[in-house]
Amino acid sequence: MSSILVISGSPSPASRTGIVVQYVDDLLREAGHDVQVLHVRRLPTLSLLTEDLQDPEIGEAVSAVLRADGIVVASPVYRAAYSGLVKALLDLLPKKALRGRVILPLATGGSQGFLVAMDYALNPLLTGKGADTVLRGEFVLDPDIVGDEIAPGPANAIRTAVDRFALAVEDARFRRKRAHLRPAV
Repeated sequence: MSSILVISGSPSPASRTGIVVQYVDDLLREAGHDVQVLHVRRLPTLSLLTEDLQDPEIGEAVSAVLRADGIVVASPVYRAAYSGLVKALLDLLPKKALRGRVILPLATGGSQGFLVAMDYALNPLLTGKGADTVLRGEFVLDPDIVGDEIAPGPANAIRTAVDRFALAVEDARFRRKRAHLRPAV
């Protein structure tokens, strides 16, 4: 199966975004994918903010992005913008690091008005790093996550998005493998 990286831009382990990340991780593992979750908040702050690629943890985080067939980027939305943790991590990447990888953006936020952050902030950030396959993501309202449970409607929407993502990742892997098997002309 595919190698999937789930990037969590949540500043807190018990956040609503963290609940969504855990749900997505469970769905992908149940489907048989090799999943790694990268909690950006656990990276060394000074090295992250100064873009110290010599730091072993930072180097491993960048390598994890470059190894992944597909990437889920999950971020809380504050004042109609993605998490600074997500931005700090993506700033570490080479310019076209996301090219050829399937990307699924997910976000949580306090009001429907923050939904625009996905189309006008997060997606441009991802395409700026070379992402050529950014799927339609999902936005989950904070009131739809109570305790560690996601309401049935948003949970089903996430499941559908993850299924679509998994199919796209497998398709991309197949096309890459097929391209490598073609004889040179």
